[in-house]
Amino acid sequence: MPIRNTKCLTGKGAHRIMDAALAKARELGIDVTVAIVDAGGHLLLLERMERSPFHTVHSCSAKAVCAASNRRPTGSRGAQGQTLEDVQVLSLTLAAGPKNWTAINGGWPIMVETECLGGIGVSGGTRKQDGEIAEAALGALGTVDAKLAAL
Repeated sequence: MPIRNTKCLTGKGAHRIMDAALAKARELGIDVTVAIVDAGGHLLLLERMERSPFHTVHSCSAKAVCAASNRRPTGSRGAQGQTLEDVQVLSLTLAAGPKNWTAINGGWPIMVETECLGGIGVSGGTRKQDGEIAEAALGALGTVDAKLAAL
């Protein structure tokens, strides 16, 4: 059959992820910006905490879109998990567009079983903090895949 059933992130689910992300940022004592996108990379929610720099709006959005598109956490690896050299990172960013691809940590796909429902991007802390916040947020929805967490 040329039609399949798909899962979809609900507004309630997106808000639960956002609330958990902001709570983790407060626990860490940092102000961040968080973006949540659907499986097509369309923005569902965005929140910029009071002292988070304005540029974080753009970087967290790119992280969320890239994570959803690649179905893996953002970082300096390609869509297949291969290590990328600097020129490859720049080439991918230019080819996809800086709003669609980034090598900056802090983006995580929202996965349920093998299906990607969207992505979350966090920006404003260190790369470790951004990733920790995103992972904690997905844990609130019960969607952190142990295989992804190891990447």
